[in-house]
Amino acid sequence: MPVTYFRNLAGKDRNHSSNRHLGFSLAFVAGAANAGGFLAVKQYTSHMSGIVSAIADEAALGNLALAFAGIASLSSFVLGAACSAVLINWGRRRQLNGRYALPLLLEAVLLLCFGLLGGHLALWQAFFVPFTVVLLCFIMGLQNAIITKLSNAEIRTTHMTGIVTDIGIELGKLFYWNSSSARSGESDVYADRQKLRVLGTMLTMFLSGAFAGALGFKHVGYAATILLAGILVVLAAVPMVDDLREWARRPDSTAR
Repeated sequence: MPVTYFRNLAGKDRNHSSNRHLGFSLAFVAGAANAGGFLAVKQYTSHMSGIVSAIADEAALGNLALAFAGIASLSSFVLGAACSAVLINWGRRRQLNGRYALPLLLEAVLLLCFGLLGGHLALWQAFFVPFTVVLLCFIMGLQNAIITKLSNAEIRTTHMTGIVTDIGIELGKLFYWNSSSARSGESDVYADRQKLRVLGTMLTMFLSGAFAGALGFKHVGYAATILLAGILVVLAAVPMVDDLREWARRPDSTAR
């Protein structure tokens, strides 16, 4: 049933299948937000390698204002990840079904605010660009920490470097020729085909999201983020409703 599927997708009880399916959905959202954000401010915000390198470059060239802007972006990503960890741990301590849904809902709210306010803020370019970069970095840090915590760091959704590297490793294993003349005692090399399929799907979802985000931003502008917020709300809805129902059944809640 769809309700059971979405309960498993973002609920407290985790397994490899639900982790992967949630990762696919979040990879799509991350790709769309990253591509749409680039069209808005001409900067990608999902991975920190480029931002850290830019900080060093601008500092070396004496462009301190740009270096501090990069530091602000990096700090925002870290704060987003920290915020996600706080929400998840807070929910875990209270045995909430929606412990992972809480940061998803926060991400949805932030994307919705960006979508609704983006057109107005764009009129003040000097304020809009740094605000948008910092906001999107916070969102990407928030999302990446969600999937990292629930999958025990097995899955990433906001940047593809590690995924593409792992795809290359598995392809190298897949096409490796296990010669019969190899030294005895050495095990044969075999690719993990299941892992390769998961990695390929994750990359495809990110790419599809990026294409959809760029296309949506081109044709409908900032309102395209409303759809992304809607996806996140759908992902988080069932566990949150479960928590509300449990809270309503408590004797202390009905007595108030």
